[in-house]
Amino acid sequence: MRTGTADLPLHGGRAPRWLFERMTLLAREMALAILIDEGVPGLMRRLADPVWFQAFGCVLGFDWHSSGLTTTACGALKEGLRDLSGETGVFIAGGKGKTSRKTPQEIESACWVTGQDAAPLVRASRLSAKVDSAGVQDGFQVYHHNFFFAKDGSWAVVQQGMNPASGMARRYHWLPPERFDRDPHAAVAGGAPQQVLNLVASEGEANRQVAVELAREHPVALLAELTQMRTVSMPRHHDVRIDDLHPDRLARVLLATYERQPEDYTALLAVPGVGAKALRALAMVAELTYGEPASVRDPVSYSFAHGGKDGTPYPVDRPTYDATIESLRRAVNEARAGLSEKSAALKRLAGVERSLAPTR
Repeated sequence: MRTGTADLPLHGGRAPRWLFERMTLLAREMALAILIDEGVPGLMRRLADPVWFQAFGCVLGFDWHSSGLTTTACGALKEGLRDLSGETGVFIAGGKGKTSRKTPQEIESACWVTGQDAAPLVRASRLSAKVDSAGVQDGFQVYHHNFFFAKDGSWAVVQQGMNPASGMARRYHWLPPERFDRDPHAAVAGGAPQQVLNLVASEGEANRQVAVELAREHPVALLAELTQMRTVSMPRHHDVRIDDLHPDRLARVLLATYERQPEDYTALLAVPGVGAKALRALAMVAELTYGEPASVRDPVSYSFAHGGKDGTPYPVDRPTYDATIESLRRAVNEARAGLSEKSAALKRLAGVERSLAPTR
């Protein structure tokens, strides 16, 4: 099980319409084939594997190493399965930019139909985004968030952050972790490790415990500690600046943690308004005052590379692409599925194939 991250160059542009239409069709039928053969667990497991997902985007025909692969592949899958949730039991919420902020409402709307309790799913969506934007301070700000979930309560996350200064994007993959605050990424794929502040690394457990205790105290003492730190010179053990932390701006957030009295670090992450700077402040006080260091280990632990031709957009041979769709159609037809499921799949393919007929 390889969940984790992938690093990709930031590229602009989008897939042309003729290609995205085919991506939507192929993504849908690939997902249906996986669901027929392996069920919901198989689909979630694959989505959470950054290597499989990268290959999936390549099969769909997108530039193999572009940041756009993430948003386009997720968009094609969401569009392709949009009207099939009743049949598959799988729902996809979120997306890029403003759409990502609609994730909680989309989860709640789907759960209203299924009768599920939306609260645990909304919490998982928010916590996974909070961890990758504030718990792991690696210079990437999350701007794309897709939350995949099913009627049985299982879920997976594919989200991406960007770092305009480095010209890179980083993709994060999730399955439900044992803990959101202790190495939630089971394994990681991406580029070379970099200097980060990793507040959810296993070796930072003592730092997190002190941070939670500090968050439960009245902020006056903590703000005094931060003010003193900003006036003295101290060694820089990692790339975190004390002078970036403004005690006066943190006061309101720390009052919120004091009122909430979080019982553990996951609860601290869930407090509204607690972001990267508040967590950094708590971590720095825990380290420099109480001697409990935070981790500076990048969650990226190994690299991967794929063969293929670099191009924007990825060059696609339309007849070959359509032949692939036809091949998958036959595979779905032969899969272990009931007659009604096969009939529905064939009707969907026939309708979309007619709409994609080449025009001269």
